[in-house]
Amino acid sequence: MQSPDSDTKTPVCVGMIMDGNRRWAREQGLATLEGHRKGFEKLKEVLGWVEVRGIKHLVVYAFSTENWGRVEEEVSYLMDLIRRVFARESKELAEIKERRGRLRFIGERARFHPDIQEALAHAEEETKGGTCTLWVGLSYGGRPEIIAAVNKLLEEGRESVGEEDISNALWSAGMPDPDLIIRTSGEQRLSGFLPWQGVYSELFFTKTYWPAFSEAEFDAILAEYASRERRRGK
Repeated sequence: MQSPDSDTKTPVCVGMIMDGNRRWAREQGLATLEGHRKGFEKLKEVLGWVEVRGIKHLVVYAFSTENWGRVEEEVSYLMDLIRRVFARESKELAEIKERRGRLRFIGERARFHPDIQEALAHAEEETKGGTCTLWVGLSYGGRPEIIAAVNKLLEEGRESVGEEDISNALWSAGMPDPDLIIRTSGEQRLSGFLPWQGVYSELFFTKTYWPAFSEAEFDAILAEYASRERRRGK
């Protein structure tokens, strides 16, 4: 689904690949897991920047399908962080709600423990009145998302489908296609992030690690985005 205001200078939807938490922690002489905590604090900051600038959708790559393969200690820490952040009556959830943020989660929810699944569903319900939507990719992968959409359509007995049918069957149904995608940490690839939705996204890669990503750098990226001509093949 194209962003409704995709020809304007202010993006409707911004994608973020939040990379570099562990490397940032190591360079700071901190425990690796501390980088993930700092990364979440940065996400809260960025959500505030997005709201102030009138950007209605922010979609972030928080935990990929491949991240399940990391060491048990790190996966366990991340699961506990998800539990704490999105728990009922959590300080973080209250802050998001106070900022008029709306939470939506995309990914393989069934892979999470039932208590996390319940927390995610409650967080979505609790924030459904928000005006700025934060889409969080948890156990997300672009190929699994497309496969799940195709299987859903096959189960419905479809004999043929169009682009809109597939878009509506994705985990991210209802999310505008990202106008731009930013990846921090110096890596220059999308790593399975929104392959269907990001075909016409403007791409930005920065060497800054995610916890160190600054508001000034964000504004510089937005300024460059505004200067680009988006022809979409025309």
